Amino acid sequence: MAEKEGMCCDSEEIHEELLKIVNDTMPEETELYDLAELFKVFGDSTRIRILFVLFEAEVCVCDLAQALNMTQSAISHQLKILKQNKLVNSRREGKSVFYSLADDHVRTIIAQGREHIEE
Repeated sequence: MAEKEGMCCDSEEIHEELLKIVNDTMPEETELYDLAELFKVFGDSTRIRILFVLFEAEVCVCDLAQALNMTQSAISHQLKILKQNKLVNSRREGKSVFYSLADDHVRTIIAQGREHIEE
């Protein structure tokens, strides 16, 4: 019960100035939804492992499957999700499709996440 008590105010006082700042700076609901959806993509360790491989090189599905000891089908499924969320790019070369990071934002997001969990 003591934990719950520490999470509530002793008296109800509305801080209008603070609420105005919050209301003026809060993004639109659609942007908040899109942001939450993006972070869900990072909520899967297989996708994180794929991104770590792509930090090092542009690779095809065969290479990813070998590197991560997974089936090509499982890798392709995860790559589709990463591509839909604009985290990876693909290019065709002959019969192979090569994947790479979409941009340096992906690297930054992962680096900041790692920094946070290591604190």
